[in-house]
Amino acid sequence: MPSAFQVSLAPRQLSQTINPWSWTFGDISLFTVNLGQSAAPDVESRVLAEVGSYGRQIGRIGDALEVLLDWAQTQPGGPSKDDPAIKALRLQLEHVDVIKREQGA
Repeated sequence: MPSAFQVSLAPRQLSQTINPWSWTFGDISLFTVNLGQSAAPDVESRVLAEVGSYGRQIGRIGDALEVLLDWAQTQPGGPSKDDPAIKALRLQLEHVDVIKREQGA
């Protein structure tokens, strides 16, 4: 006896990866990530809105620190360029600069 004709209207495996962290609707998000408690959440909220994001604030601190390091290393008894902490910081600042250039920022 011949086999019956079979048609599949759906794939054999029905699965979908859902990333809830990307569910946003304009200015409304379904999820909020809170990484800790702030002693002054109203102040923190205003600083983020009026001064800049954490990334922007840290970026400006890094820029200023780089200027201070350049100056300090010209002073007698200043920190050595070979200091591991200074090398690590400068490498991190350079990495941020590369990312900014790649993103056109």
